[in-house]
Amino acid sequence: MAKQNSKETEIEISVVVPLFNEEQSLAELHERITSEIGENFSHEIIFIDDGSSDDSWEVIEKLACEHKNTNGIRFQRNYGKSSALQSGFERAKGKYIVTMDADLQDDPAEIPEMIEMLKNGHDLVSGWKKKRHDPLSKTIPSKFFNKVTSWVTGIDLHDFNCGLKAYKREVIENIHLYGELHRYIPLLAKWEGFKKIGEKVVQHHPRKFGETKFGFSRFMHGFLDLVTLVFINSYLQRPMHFFGTLGFIFLVIGGLINAYLAIAKIFFGEYLSGRPLLLLGVMLMVLGAQFFSIGFLGELINRNKGEPKKTNVKEKIDSH
Repeated sequence: MAKQNSKETEIEISVVVPLFNEEQSLAELHERITSEIGENFSHEIIFIDDGSSDDSWEVIEKLACEHKNTNGIRFQRNYGKSSALQSGFERAKGKYIVTMDADLQDDPAEIPEMIEMLKNGHDLVSGWKKKRHDPLSKTIPSKFFNKVTSWVTGIDLHDFNCGLKAYKREVIENIHLYGELHRYIPLLAKWEGFKKIGEKVVQHHPRKFGETKFGFSRFMHGFLDLVTLVFINSYLQRPMHFFGTLGFIFLVIGGLINAYLAIAKIFFGEYLSGRPLLLLGVMLMVLGAQFFSIGFLGELINRNKGEPKKTNVKEKIDSH
């Protein structure tokens, strides 16, 4: 993401709001945001219409005509929340970036305190919907998901999926979202060196209009994305460390099994035909060789690609 020049960073807060079919909520949400931060902060509001089929875009156009600090982005079709947030991040000009959902369940009154936490040293502040107004079909899977994610990532947060978050600008400049990765922004930030991740208990309101877009498939996709994310971060630059280790283990176990069977055949005259152990030993050695081959291919691809992972430089000192 390109750096913003000094004139573009005069805005203090950019509020990024991804949405899908939320026409009834937008005007009230805009009013709430303006009333909470309009007097104390220079700000902009960016609505990202993720392919809505209702009149959400017409409402955004009206709000943009009436308020000069209101902007909109409209997708041709529904791409998902991560793509919407990424587009909002690329458009945002503020020193601090706040994201929130458009269904009026997130409370804009929490924004000033979250910004204060950023000013006091945090890189990222995530909301925690400690008391939720959602059905059990949503809250129970969410608690399980958050527990597992916290354990896997080592980040002590209670609510990774809370839409209400606040970031310093440099955080969103060093991450890129796609798929379902919006759930793992704290993890992406941590991997880029932004380790001061805070959490704030936020008020959660019952849904006022429309229906939830939640589905069980979202959690399944989220877990798959987490596995992919952890694997890629750990082994993208060194695939042989993963595949080679598995290959070595399988080759050793398979080799020991076959050595045992060979000794049994040579010295004790045991028959090997029809023994499942022989098939297991051969299969493990074949798998080991295949994993080694995959590791070598991965290393060759990395070498030929010639694009090492970009480093995130925090500061520079140039001698004169």
